[in-house]
Amino acid sequence: MTEPLSLPVICNSEPSYKLAAALAHKLQQPLLLNVDPETIADTEFVLQCDEQGIALQQTGRKAPGAIKAEFTEGAVDHRRKFGGGKGQMIARAVGVKAGVYPHVLDATAGLGKDAFVLATLGCKVQLLERSPVVHALLDDGLSRARSFAEAEDRELLATLSRMELLASDSRDYLQAMKADEYPDVVYLDPMFPDRQKTADVKKEMRAFHSLVGKDEDAGDLLDLALSRAHYRVVVKRPRKSPTLNQKVPSYQLEGKSSRYDIYTLKKLPDKSPDKLPG
Repeated sequence: MTEPLSLPVICNSEPSYKLAAALAHKLQQPLLLNVDPETIADTEFVLQCDEQGIALQQTGRKAPGAIKAEFTEGAVDHRRKFGGGKGQMIARAVGVKAGVYPHVLDATAGLGKDAFVLATLGCKVQLLERSPVVHALLDDGLSRARSFAEAEDRELLATLSRMELLASDSRDYLQAMKADEYPDVVYLDPMFPDRQKTADVKKEMRAFHSLVGKDEDAGDLLDLALSRAHYRVVVKRPRKSPTLNQKVPSYQLEGKSSRYDIYTLKKLPDKSPDKLPG
């Protein structure tokens, strides 16, 4: 995984200047004031800071809309309120059921959508994200969601309390874990280059592939995850893609465009030791 050599931080809003300046300093990127991303020709992406938070924006004319981590509106929020509950494929893959809410380590957090779904179902989720840029987007989204929830939505606040974001390389983190820190489930959704050029490839995936590259070490990460999870490792894959490391899973759950490869180590308990928080 590689980070871009140049990813300017743009601030066109005076109230957001401190946020933008701190982000530019943290990422060691230039800070540009009052610049339209459409006019930028020497870099493919910028990070845009305004009152709505931090967003990744492609440059140039007719660029697609900005990408941000969002948990209080749109598809993610709709899924929280009206989704399929424990019947969702991801819930079945991880092992969520009445009285069972596994502690999940999401080792490839991205924008946190899958981790958020698991947290809404009652799981405690640790999110690992090694890309400083993606981490900044996710951290901003969670921060905005907490501010909203504190004033508007106690149920959402309880969900967010079950999510812990860490800036770490997953391999380093897993290798350093002590036995009493091992999670119940390790969840992997590694990034691979798009083989499609059609409109059904999500814009955020195209952007992320261009921005940070692919997860070359996904196979190694699977082997390490299998040595750290108590009960199972779950790998999310495109439906027709090969298994990681050609390792045959215990079983698979398949949807229209994606599937879950489940590697079981031992049976999940019939009841979680801790009560559902919140």
